Amino acid sequence: MNPTLERTGDVMVLDMGDGEKRFNPTSIAAMNTMLDDVDAVITAGGPLAMVTTGNDKFFTNGIDLDWMFGPEAQATPDTIPDFIASMMRLWARVLALPIPTIAAVNGHAFAGGAMFVLAHDHVLMRADRGYWCVNEVLLKLPLAPGMQAILEAKLPKPTLRKAILTAHRFDAAAAVEANIVDEAHDGAVLRE
Repeated sequence: MNPTLERTGDVMVLDMGDGEKRFNPTSIAAMNTMLDDVDAVITAGGPLAMVTTGNDKFFTNGIDLDWMFGPEAQATPDTIPDFIASMMRLWARVLALPIPTIAAVNGHAFAGGAMFVLAHDHVLMRADRGYWCVNEVLLKLPLAPGMQAILEAKLPKPTLRKAILTAHRFDAAAAVEANIVDEAHDGAVLRE
């Protein structure tokens, strides 16, 4: 993940960049730096909103499983709990921003990425590409209490059960119907 931040009028656009945009200590540090910049602009008297988006086929593919479990994993059993906590603190920072936040979901949002989507006040999803999916059950990974909390706070109970227990892949139309996403839009106008 190589995020950038730019101001367009009264809107801060946090673009997570290209690729799968996975969460690991480096990407979380980069995202926190961007949020520090957003906080500084808010303190100085603006902006009015923040949009988080990305490019390519992924909004974010969640936790960097190669960093955590791959053949050259950098994580250890002792560092994983602190890493998970740092990811949830990132979500909490977005949840607590004193301005409206919008996730412009340009593509797939899986696992931790799906939960990051829910940290925003409003969610717009590209109508023709991407799935929103909580697939931890398929990965045999438990949900941390903070993960469970954001899912329970933001999703209706039937959606919550379907998402957590079946790892259902919600396309944009299904995500709108399930009250995960506020609106679906054509990819060309998603960021406008």
